[in-house]
Order: sequence, then C-alpha cells, then structure tokens
Amino acid sequence: MCGICGVVSLAGPLELPDRLPERMIGSLRHRGPDEFGAWRDETCFLGHARLSIIDLATGQQPLCAEDDRHWIVFNGEIFNYPELTAELAGRGHQFRTRSDTEVIVHAYQEWGPRCVEHFNGQFAFALWDRRERSLFLARDRFGILPLFVARAGDHLLFASEMKALFAWPRASCRLDPERLAEVFTYWSTLPPATPFAGVAQVPPGTTAVCQVGQNAASRPPPEPLPACLAVRRYWSPQFLPAREDARHPERPARARMVRDIRERLEAAAVIRLRADVPVGAYLSGGLDSSATTALIHTCTTNRLRTFSVGFQDPAYDESQWQQAMVAHLGTNHSAIEVGPEDIAGRFPDAIWHAEAPVLRMAPVPLHALSHLVRRHGWKVVLTGEGADEVFCGYNIFREAKVRHFWARRPQSPHRPLLLTRLYPYLTQSPPQFLARFYGQGLERADDRFFSHRPRWQNTGMMTTFLAPDALRAVHAGEPEARLLASLPPQYDDWGPVARAQYLEMATFLAGYLLCSQGDRMLMSHSVEGRFPFLDHELADAALAMPAAARLPLLQEKALLKSAVADLIPPAILQRPKQPYRAPDAASFIGPMGRAMVAEALSPAALAAAGFWLPERVAALRRKWEAGRLTSARENMAFIGLLSTQLLSRSFGAELPARLGETCLAPAELAWRQDGAPGQRRIP
Repeated sequence: MCGICGVVSLAGPLELPDRLPERMIGSLRHRGPDEFGAWRDETCFLGHARLSIIDLATGQQPLCAEDDRHWIVFNGEIFNYPELTAELAGRGHQFRTRSDTEVIVHAYQEWGPRCVEHFNGQFAFALWDRRERSLFLARDRFGILPLFVARAGDHLLFASEMKALFAWPRASCRLDPERLAEVFTYWSTLPPATPFAGVAQVPPGTTAVCQVGQNAASRPPPEPLPACLAVRRYWSPQFLPAREDARHPERPARARMVRDIRERLEAAAVIRLRADVPVGAYLSGGLDSSATTALIHTCTTNRLRTFSVGFQDPAYDESQWQQAMVAHLGTNHSAIEVGPEDIAGRFPDAIWHAEAPVLRMAPVPLHALSHLVRRHGWKVVLTGEGADEVFCGYNIFREAKVRHFWARRPQSPHRPLLLTRLYPYLTQSPPQFLARFYGQGLERADDRFFSHRPRWQNTGMMTTFLAPDALRAVHAGEPEARLLASLPPQYDDWGPVARAQYLEMATFLAGYLLCSQGDRMLMSHSVEGRFPFLDHELADAALAMPAAARLPLLQEKALLKSAVADLIPPAILQRPKQPYRAPDAASFIGPMGRAMVAEALSPAALAAAGFWLPERVAALRRKWEAGRLTSARENMAFIGLLSTQLLSRSFGAELPARLGETCLAPAELAWRQDGAPGQRRIP
C-alpha cells in the first residue's frame, strides 16, 4: 500500500503553491517510504509515496499507459492482476510494466468506470484523463483503504490521509463539533462525513468523477462531498429476502455451504500471498486469525512468519492462545507485550495517524504491533478482520435475533432471558434492567435501525460532555438521514440479522475497524494489511447463504467453524469469543499518562478547543483521578475526550511544524514525464 494525493484546477491553469508537492507527498511518507513520485500537466497534479511490494523494478508512480493520456496514482493491491493482464493483453493492450497499477489503467481504457467491478482487491486510486480533463476516483468495496476529498476555492484536492489536504495553504483543518457528536454516538462519522469541516471521504464501494468545466455534477452528491463530483455506488453487501434467510438448510445443503466457504476462503488467502516481498500474518489467538494463518501455512514451503501483541494485564492478554497456535503450526513467531506506559506513550502518535477521535484504546497496541513487524523487516501481513461481520461473530447480531423474537411478545418474562446466553453476567441483573436497556424500542421492531438502536443510544450518552451547539445535527437526525439515504433498495426486504450485518459493515467496520484500528495503525509503520475475509467473492457467497445457517440458534460463526475445523486445535476452535480490547482509562495511571491528561484536559485546553462543557469534563476527570471510573461508558467518554483534545492540538497549533518535519527535500522527489521509471524534472 502507498499514499496518494493530488490537485485539480477547476478554473484556469493550475498554479501550485511553493513546495506544495513536497509537503503533500511528504506528509504521507509513512505510507510509502520507498520512493516519492509526482507528475503534472496544465490542470492536474498527482503525487505518490510508494511502499514497494509488487514489481519492485518498474512499478514507480505516477504511471501512465503508452498513450500518455491516462495517468494514475494508486494505493492498494489488485490481487487478480495476473489474470486481468492476460485478459487485457488478449484484447490488444500492451504493457510496459509487471505492476497491478498499469492493469488499472488498461482496465479503465477497456471498460471505463465499470473497471472497478473487475477488480479483486483493496484499493483507492485517482486516474486523470488528459484529453477529457476528468478525474476518476475509486475506493474498494468495503472501504479497506481511505480516500479523502476537499474543495479549496477553485481546486479539488484528494489524498489518502487528511493531513495531506491540510498542506494546501489556508486549507481549513477545523474539527467540526457536530461531527464529534457523530463520533460520540456511532463510534465514527457516517460517510461521507469526516471529523473535519469541509473534508469528505469517498464512501466504500463508490466511484466519483470530476469533469473540469462542470462546476457542479448533474446530480449533486451527498454533503459534504464537493458538488463538482458525480458519485456512483458500484457495490454493497447483499442478503437473502427475510423468508429465505430464516430457512434452515437440510444437512446436504449445509455440507455444500461448508465446502464452498472453505474453497473460497482458501482462494482468498492464496491470492493475497501474491507479492514480490515476503508475506507474514498477525496471530491474535482467536478463530479468525488462526484460520487465515493455518490456511497460508499450507500454501508455503517456507517457515511462516507470525506476529502477536500481548498485554501485561492478564484480563486482556491472549498470549497462551497465540502460543498454542504457534506450537500447532511451528511458525517463526515474534511478539510484543505492552503495559500502561507503552500504551499511553504511543497514544498521541496513534491519534495523529488515526485522524479521528477514538472511544477505546484498542488501536494503540496495534500501533505497537505494526512497529514490531516493520522492525523485523516485513512489509505485508494477513489479518482476520471481517470474519465477524461476514459470518455473524458479534453479539449485536445475536441480540438482534433475540430482541426481534422478544418483540413478538414484549410482555413475556421468559424471552428476554435468552440474553443471558449471550452475557452470562446478566443472570444477576434484575428483570427491570433487561427491559430498560435491551427492551427499548421493542414496540418499533420495524425500525430500520432496530438492531443498533440500543448501542447508539448508550454510546450517545457521551454527547452530554459536548457544548449544546455541537448536538444540533445529531438531535435533528441528520447523520441517520444520511445513513438512511444510503441504504440499498432491498434493505427493507431483509431479515433482522441481515439488516444488523449491513449496518455493522456500513458504520463500525468501514468507519472504525478498518480505519482507526486497521489501515492507519498498519501504515503508521509502513506495513500493508491484507484481509482474506473481506474478499468480495467470499463475502458475496457467504452473505447469499441463509442467516439461519450462519447463525443457527445463537451459535456465532457456525459455518466458518465447520469450514476450518480440521485446521485449528479444538481448544481454540471451541473457546468462547474474547473481543479484542485494551486497557482504557487505566492506561494513563502512570506519570506519563497523568501528565498527558493534566495538559490535555486542563481548563485552558478545554476552553481553547471550545467543544466541551467544562464542568462535566472536570467532574469526569476528578472521578478518574480518584480511581472510580468503572463503567464502560465512562471509560469511553474519557478516551473520547482525551483523544479529541490530542487531535485538536495535533491538527491545530502543532500542524505547521509537523508538516515542516515531513516535507520532502526537492532531490527526494522524482518528477515523471512519460511513465518511464526514474525520470526527474523541475515542474
């Protein structure tokens, strides 16, 4: 993976501010430290920071095909590029490199904007057509890789990370309080919004076209996407109609499903080993990473390289399961153990890379883990993300099933007791608690957001720390209206589990898991993550199987467990799911953490930010200092406050110095002319 950026002038010749290419590309150097390339014409500038993984010799970017008409900057991998190369060569296309980047250009020439539908991969790219003076932007189906856009006067800016956009002179890098309220409700902003005013993201599974000369698209895109973009959703998860989704398959049909999943998962893992550098794996000790690691172990004659993170606090540590899997496979393994001081010390850098507030500390140990991988000289790892979303691994899917069953007889004293199967500790809770928390909204089982309503209302309590003006959009329902407008037409025909899965993919997976906890922590140390469970062919096949098979009764990931049962020790296969977590407020109990909290949550710092109700924040801080932060919601509020303050500082007073530190020297930047490697010129 790499970092991409660029500018298109929407009116008149492009005039680049002094040192802008060096500043924009330099801000992304952590994403691609191997080479830095740039290209421009009279209207468009393209920049690239390369992490060399495929075609090390001739894969430099920006890249063009032989006609010098189409120029591209690309972040990601097209895993089926050998097959596409053969197909396109058979159609008369001539290739000058062995890179998957050039495949995108020829695919666009052959199929136009629908080229993305031919790609099996994870990608974000920008392709400039010099003749038509149009920019084509595309993002992969699940949103594994980021792509941000902003309008600055008569210029359209795009980049892999927002910090590159802020290299533009006088670009707004102001946190939007209304978007902070979104984060404090949904864990992340809902696409296409971001935490920063005036900056948007291209949503997952979406393409966007900017045609110079047309100041606004014929169908304006949803705000805050710039009006000059015409957007098209080319993919979204699809499920069976409710009646079919609830049908339990007969034993032969289920056996066919298990075989199909195994075959597709093997194919998804194998295709993600394609690289000109070695590929390793993350090993968490859970089912998902163990399955992918075991699969790729069978595909290589070399001793597999694996990496893990453990915790000093045994409540969070899974080292014994990691070691059990290492012993089972005989991998060459490296692990890092983190404690409170490690986590607190890495927190500011993790937030700088995340570019968003976080409500949990889970991203920070992954920041340490990618550092371990890079320190050992590795660039690529496979991970297990996506299995829970595709194969019904989260409790929120089981909750949805129970709550819909309960909603048919809301007065039943027995139906809510099924929730104790999910959370055994609830057996000690009074019935009134079950009714108050999980029973809210039972009278509206047709609510399109029924499955996620309890979570959002619980998390949304954290917005009480924000100043009243920040709550206008959330209270008016604007974020939910945006999400509602993005739902596919078939959504209302789906059953409760399918709807819950879709919402989890559209919000938590894309907005938080693959971003703050995924791409950003991996790329903070120039490590590419690959996700077999998010292979769209595997996901499409799995989601076309009944939820009654993927989640029979309340057994999570039943089909997946059957598909990989022969690969994994029974102790790991059968262990209860342990969600990946890290110590939250407790991470700041040491001297370093306390100093960080004292500075970030001081009355002066809170007043300077202007987002908060200072009395509420001060009360929470006093409670933390007394060691009385016990509830999950208070811990999340504390981390959300602290991360927002660090974000505000990093992208406020500290931003000019940070951009200055990363700015490239002119000699580091290779200016391209006709796509041939290694050319330099002064623009």
